[in-house]
Amino acid sequence: MKKVSGRSKTIIILAVLMVAGLIYFSADVMINGSSWSIHPGNGNLYSGGNLSTGMVRDRIGDILVQSGADGRSYSNNPAVRTALLHLTGDSYGYIPSIVLNEYGAEISGYDSLNGVFSLDREDAELKLTVSAKVSSVAYEALAGRKGCVGVYNYKTGELICMTSSMSYDPLDMPDISEDTTGVYDGVFVNRFVSSTYVPGSIFKLVTTAAAIETIPDIFEQSFYCDGDVEVEGDTIVCAGVHGEIDFRTALARSCNCAFAAIASQVGAEVLTEYANKALVNESLSFDGLTTAKGSFVLSDKTQSNVAWAGIGQYTNLINPCAYMTFVGAIGNGGTVVYPHLLYSVTGGGVMDIQYGQTVTGDTVLSYETCRTMKEMMRNNVLTVYGDPYDLNICAKSGTAEIGEGIEPHATYAGFLDDEEHPLAFIVIVENGGSGSAICGSIANEVLNEAVKMMDSE
Repeated sequence: MKKVSGRSKTIIILAVLMVAGLIYFSADVMINGSSWSIHPGNGNLYSGGNLSTGMVRDRIGDILVQSGADGRSYSNNPAVRTALLHLTGDSYGYIPSIVLNEYGAEISGYDSLNGVFSLDREDAELKLTVSAKVSSVAYEALAGRKGCVGVYNYKTGELICMTSSMSYDPLDMPDISEDTTGVYDGVFVNRFVSSTYVPGSIFKLVTTAAAIETIPDIFEQSFYCDGDVEVEGDTIVCAGVHGEIDFRTALARSCNCAFAAIASQVGAEVLTEYANKALVNESLSFDGLTTAKGSFVLSDKTQSNVAWAGIGQYTNLINPCAYMTFVGAIGNGGTVVYPHLLYSVTGGGVMDIQYGQTVTGDTVLSYETCRTMKEMMRNNVLTVYGDPYDLNICAKSGTAEIGEGIEPHATYAGFLDDEEHPLAFIVIVENGGSGSAICGSIANEVLNEAVKMMDSE
């Protein structure tokens, strides 16, 4: 009897373990089944390293890329194909289609009962927030220079333009291994998402916000600029000789002497706090994309280092997408709205349609601070940069020094103070020189096209 009783207990234990294992496996399938189903090793869904099902359209329905049994097809417009390469991917597998891969389960018709089986995959479709037209205008405006352009709606988070240069036509890939000129250096990198840059004077927006909120008499102060200033034996050079100027004029003229003094008043701790508010040290994740993390670290808090950091140099680095998001928060009264790419996704006859969502973050600046900064940034445009299309642009330019004897990067960031066209933007041109001269003209063209696009919708 003891032997029978022992065997019964063993059988019961094994049965319990089997049931527990089935429950665990079933739960694991429910949680991870969609990602397992679209693994690149699944030959039913992948061909040549590319997902072989699904269509991607831009915000007005123009086809960007379509995958099927016969491979991939792209937009009929080579300018669009080139401008959006880092979003749609290529046919060679060197650059993946991030959005197709991210929403592979949905467009393949995956569900927990049938797996990826679908009676009809022809309806599988992604519709994105980006505009093919605006993106191609941005790429053409970059005119073969390395850099990036980003534009998004700071109220809804819709990413309208995400263009990285250099690029290539996915239907006519150059022999990059034979490139001896360096033209295609970094071509596989989405500079808007995956790069970081020395910001230059666009970082003065962070210092300005900190000064407004922590220095009570900042607008009563005056500063003197004779072309350079000594800080602890280190010479900080200004691009001009501005004489005696106030805070507003210091931002408009991008006076390094004034902002060195302002940064010293703000101090290392507060400047670091506001760099964090500006998302500089944060990595954003949305729709299969994860941005590179910028850097603001003042471990050596000498007055000289604080001054250099406050004017956007020292070891400062920003990610274009994250910094655009911060500038959008200024336009939005201080509240961060994170960017997103997805407008809608429709599965292959099984999944219901899903829509992209607006994701709101923290309120990083007060409404009054943002109202003041809007006025100051608008003053920059009216008195220095120009607004040829009368778009009510509020902006700050930068000329980012990256090394002795090397042409500086040109940077430009801002937003439209316009309820009907709430657009924030960033333009970076590597080794472009002056931010307002080079990037300002690019931004004007792209924003004008974006406004026309919104008016036509």
